[in-house]
Amino acid sequence: MNFNTQKYEGLIFDCDGTLIDSMPVHFAAWTTTLKKYGIAFSEQHFYALGGVPVFEIIKILADAAGKTLDVRAVAGEKEKRFIEHIHQTKAVESVVEIARINRRKLPLAVASGTGARVLEIELKHLGIFHWFDAIVGSDAVQNHKPAPDVFLKAARQIGVDPTKCCAFEDSDIGLQAARAAGMDVVDVRELI
Repeated sequence: MNFNTQKYEGLIFDCDGTLIDSMPVHFAAWTTTLKKYGIAFSEQHFYALGGVPVFEIIKILADAAGKTLDVRAVAGEKEKRFIEHIHQTKAVESVVEIARINRRKLPLAVASGTGARVLEIELKHLGIFHWFDAIVGSDAVQNHKPAPDVFLKAARQIGVDPTKCCAFEDSDIGLQAARAAGMDVVDVRELI
């Protein structure tokens, strides 16, 4: 895919569902983990919460089910299951190609609702970790998507005014966050 970057000074990418086709593997990790605690998580609800950090999703689901959970422990279980099956994920080629073409022309960043540790594993799995000048995970900001914080921090780290960045996202919450940061956005669901 040929994407015109002439008007931008930086490109910022979400990771899950944008650079890496990981959502089905994440969903399987979620359902297996939550089943143990008697919590249902529909696929529709899963996709509606795209971009929301793991800890927040657990809190939302536990509250809705009237359960008290050790959020950190459950998050650890879910992430462990995901990492065990990361070999089932693959690149979203049309988006990775945009990053590949621009990686030596413009500063690139990742701004994600996923934590830094899992982001690093995912990007190394794809062999593209070293392409990015900044990687900002959910654990680096206080306010998460749909707040713009993760995109604003990524723009700061690459030294580009947010209004001169283009963000690539696959979720409504993520698109909302990038727009709130003042960035142009590409809904990658339209590229796939």
